[in-house]
Amino acid sequence: MTGPHPHPHPHPRVPEQRTAGIVTRVLCAAIDLGVVLTMVGATYLGLTFVRLLFSPQNFTFPEPHALLSVSTSLMLSVLYLTVCWATTGRTVGAIAMGLRVVTVRNRKLRWTVAAARAAMCVFFGIGLAWVAVDPQRRSLQDIALRTRVVYDWDQNPELVSG
Repeated sequence: MTGPHPHPHPHPRVPEQRTAGIVTRVLCAAIDLGVVLTMVGATYLGLTFVRLLFSPQNFTFPEPHALLSVSTSLMLSVLYLTVCWATTGRTVGAIAMGLRVVTVRNRKLRWTVAAARAAMCVFFGIGLAWVAVDPQRRSLQDIALRTRVVYDWDQNPELVSG
């Protein structure tokens, strides 16, 4: 049987992914903050348990020190975001909100870019507010590192590394 092929293009173009706005990103960040605080709490409980194991007779709950708590939270935040963005482009919050962080060419972030973006987001979080005024919905971190946060509900995308 001859005739026109039902699909004129063997590889149809994927429609452009929409860039996430400020509300979705804030909700995503709130979920991720909850994840990091849970990790900090688990770290505290784990260290407390180790302390109990080695000194059960003299055990008292350790008093959390503000500087140590803040430092641990910041370090875990950067580590969490870096690993998530470099491996899948998604954090727990991003999965819940249907988001993914990609390069402007729709590729996975390299580890160095993921780490730089994570540090910028944690230590210069106000740069995320730029999304609310930028016509292309980019944060200052996105502009500086040539990244995008897009709506992407696909759990197994074919992103190219690099």
